[in-house]
Amino acid sequence: MRLAAAPISWGVCEVPGWGLQLTAERVLADASRLGFTEIELGPPGFLPVGRDAIARHRLRVIAAFVTAVLHQPERRDAELASVEEQARHLASLGGEVLVLAAATGRDGYDVPASLGDDEWRSFFEMLPRVREIASRHGLRTTLHPHVGTAVETPDAIDRVLQDSDVPICLDTGHVFVGGGDPVRLARENASRVAHVHLKDVDGGLAKDVRERRLPYASAVARGLFRPLGDGDARIAEVISALRDAGYDGWYVLEQDCALTAAPTEANDPVRDIARSRDFARAHG
Repeated sequence: MRLAAAPISWGVCEVPGWGLQLTAERVLADASRLGFTEIELGPPGFLPVGRDAIARHRLRVIAAFVTAVLHQPERRDAELASVEEQARHLASLGGEVLVLAAATGRDGYDVPASLGDDEWRSFFEMLPRVREIASRHGLRTTLHPHVGTAVETPDAIDRVLQDSDVPICLDTGHVFVGGGDPVRLARENASRVAHVHLKDVDGGLAKDVRERRLPYASAVARGLFRPLGDGDARIAEVISALRDAGYDGWYVLEQDCALTAAPTEANDPVRDIARSRDFARAHG
């Protein structure tokens, strides 16, 4: 199993007001101590510039989560320029995968975008443009279904699978919270999966988010995402299905959390990351 870390497992997130943001030095040092040798980039500007600063911790960057509004033609030039800048930076660090989320244009992930036909048309016209930018920088593009974006629900995911050939980042947590079945997606569409984000999910909190009774960020702070094996997303079955299909890409341990105070022995995210690491390795 090619297992990598991600800063969001330490509560580092691009959403304003998300919570306490730990330093890059702390996250990189922890990741190295936990035995990781690869990590995702995290929010723009989080990790230090240049490979050497990251390599000091015996780590390298393999991917970056990049948001872009794909369904609004009037934003096309600005969004593509932003993708270009982030792709250039990721490539300069030796990255491999641009993980694209179809943003709504709002801050946060509480309100998804339900696209009309014209907006879907713009969305599908933009995808090749993004992929061309990534390819010029030596990167592969994967589309990340994500709560509070234009691709959240099973219907939206199915439309992407049917009407495009873009590879998918299978995020087990976001697929589950959005109402989908990550095991079914892994079994039936393994050939489209080119990157994986592993997170387990509390089913009750997921239902509250799905039905918009609880804001997404509040649910995360209350423990929406659980250590692998502790939730309801059937992570072992996902890994098994992908393994059986011959998947050989990255598994990124992405256990989203939000910190309200500096980590102590009682709330240090390292403990849950270690548990999830061990679960993934035992089943991979």
